[in-house]
Amino acid sequence: MDFSASAAQEEGLPAQQHQALLAIRGHRGEDAMTIGLLAERLLIAPHSATELVGRLVAAGYVARRADPADKRRQTLELTEKADDVLRRLTAIHLTEIREMAPRLINMLQSLQQGSELEPDT
Repeated sequence: MDFSASAAQEEGLPAQQHQALLAIRGHRGEDAMTIGLLAERLLIAPHSATELVGRLVAAGYVARRADPADKRRQTLELTEKADDVLRRLTAIHLTEIREMAPRLINMLQSLQQGSELEPDT
């Protein structure tokens, strides 16, 4: 999936920041996305997530808001700028997947046929 990192880089978005935006966008829990939850989703340390969010805020991709239920926590929301870049990257990914699909299907069929030819051990 090198094309994914390349496409994000062309948008001026490092791969880890792209992954963070996707994690925030994809969050469907009852509670809002927080830095701690983002750290869990990305499998990184909370202090690393804090630094990552700081870069996303500085770049205008994420807004931090005080959690109304707990003022000590900050919730994360994507900005319009993030929505725009994710829309463009999604279109690029869909095009790439459509182009790759026939080759992937052929490879999987070849693998399946190869395993059917192998004797049972």
